[in-house]
Amino acid sequence: MKEARLYEKIGAGKVKCFLCAHYCTISPGKRGICAVRENRDGILYSLVYGKVIARHVDPIEKKPLFHFHPGSTSYSISTVGCNFKCMHCQNYDISQYPKQHPDIPGEEMTPERVVREAELSGCKSISYTYTEPTIFFEFAYDCAKLAHEKGIKNIFVSNGYTGPEATRLIAPYLDGNNIDLKGDDGFYKKVVGAKLQPVLDTIRLMKEMGIWMEVTTLIIPTYNDSDEFLQWVASFIKSVDPAMPWHVTQFYPTYELQDVPRTPVSTLRMAREIGLKTGLKYVYEGNVPGEGGENTWCPSCGELLIERFGFALSRIQMKNSRCSKCGAYIHGIGMP
Repeated sequence: MKEARLYEKIGAGKVKCFLCAHYCTISPGKRGICAVRENRDGILYSLVYGKVIARHVDPIEKKPLFHFHPGSTSYSISTVGCNFKCMHCQNYDISQYPKQHPDIPGEEMTPERVVREAELSGCKSISYTYTEPTIFFEFAYDCAKLAHEKGIKNIFVSNGYTGPEATRLIAPYLDGNNIDLKGDDGFYKKVVGAKLQPVLDTIRLMKEMGIWMEVTTLIIPTYNDSDEFLQWVASFIKSVDPAMPWHVTQFYPTYELQDVPRTPVSTLRMAREIGLKTGLKYVYEGNVPGEGGENTWCPSCGELLIERFGFALSRIQMKNSRCSKCGAYIHGIGMP
């Protein structure tokens, strides 16, 4: 265990946590909504510090980040726990574990070991992913700070419910973030157990703090696939930065949404067209390899710049972050 950051004692042994936008008030002996931060005698502890439940070397495109050192690998880690309860979570076995079991599993790792393994694996970055990284913030922060000193980039793959205090604390060491923008406020309340506005606030604040941002919307038939919603998402992203990539991704039945069909490719195509017509420079179709929607095209002349199949790059037609045909600048970090 490690004493948590970003909380205050509020009397009668209770504490208030400021780590995420739930702002839990936690009584002695109880845990927050994430189920991995516990009040013990008026002190809030992280129960998952250094308890890594998953670690893999992933292609950066899996995050998905398409404009952040394309073709590189990212050392990816997670603990159990999450501050959401998404009905469609593909990693529910680890995200919801602490809400269903009394123990906290995971392999004991130090920040030094995480960074060392990232170095030995030849990874350009470390991704805090698979579940919500905010809930293991203390460990992610220590790893990110050490990685930063070693010249290794740091990435969150996040639901966007990070509190503003935590965002400002991690920002000097966080280089990239892919945030899910899942649905409207009704969707968040029904399917996720949260609210929309804090996610929008986090996207804006992360961008203001100089972190490279990409946004993902998993399109679920009958839940968030209307033209009106997709138009709203595209307009919101444009209001933050029209060069912020938007990934519209295919849903497949999982966890508590087994009775909902896969997203038709035609719906993804429609969403991509909505994004481009709205003025977004880069819109991608996800989870449908070989359909062509994963490729990067020049927003100025339409030249094919990066051809992808799944997580693999098969063609690169750009140099020094510029289109090989017209010379237009292609936004991103570490672009070819």
